[in-house]
Amino acid sequence: MLRRRPPRSASADDLLTTLGRLTAQAREGAEKQRARVELAEALQHDMLPTVLPVVPGLRAAATYAPARHGLDIGGDWYDGFPLPDGSLAFCIGDVQGHDVEAAAFMGQIRFGLRAVAGHAADPGEVLRRANDLLLSVDCGLFATCTFVRFDPVAWELSSARAGHVPGIWATTDGRHGLADDPGGLPLGIVAGEDYPVTRRRFATAGAFVLLTDGVVEGPSFPIEAGLAQVTRLVSANAGGDPATVADVAMSVAEFTGHTDDSAVIVLRFDAAAPRAG
Repeated sequence: MLRRRPPRSASADDLLTTLGRLTAQAREGAEKQRARVELAEALQHDMLPTVLPVVPGLRAAATYAPARHGLDIGGDWYDGFPLPDGSLAFCIGDVQGHDVEAAAFMGQIRFGLRAVAGHAADPGEVLRRANDLLLSVDCGLFATCTFVRFDPVAWELSSARAGHVPGIWATTDGRHGLADDPGGLPLGIVAGEDYPVTRRRFATAGAFVLLTDGVVEGPSFPIEAGLAQVTRLVSANAGGDPATVADVAMSVAEFTGHTDDSAVIVLRFDAAAPRAG
């Protein structure tokens, strides 16, 4: 419906001119929106690792699913990299907001964690230093995160959480549970925050899964139900290929009605074997 002020009769040419102008404005707005989404997607893609580190007895896989609802992209991320002492670091997180700025902030966190982890392998210390680093740049955003370190000599997994969704563990003998460990506030909120470290050793082969809330929570789907569903699926596939486990875990996002992006990272480990010498 078109309405003119003051009221007067309009010719067919007037109506066509007005409709043409409105159509051009709508198209321009749509093109700008698409350009912003594509920019955020490019930032997201370029800042996620293409390869995750492995050691004998441990393989890793990850998957990421963007949500194309407005600019609901750019917030979730994951990473994995070797540390100077021979151990491996893995982390996953969720940045406040879903736009180009969130994607750029995600990149800052990812590279900040890499820089800090090279000098402080303890997960709690890594998160503490990263938190103070983010506060020092005063970007006004915050992020949840779980940081994990795997020691291939002690066959030990140590982890710390900064306000992030619990992880899930499952072994091939049927045991499973939530890694709902004590943690601290999200990164970028309070200086000097402490992040307790939880240590695990697995005598049986299995999987340790980290994910973001987009996988397990939706508008009418409580996070507890999502975590329970992922736990059942991971337990049933604990001995499988890590990429398969990641896809199975991500499949839960299809039922949550989520409008967020989602990420999953899977560590598939074998039973600890005696080492000669």
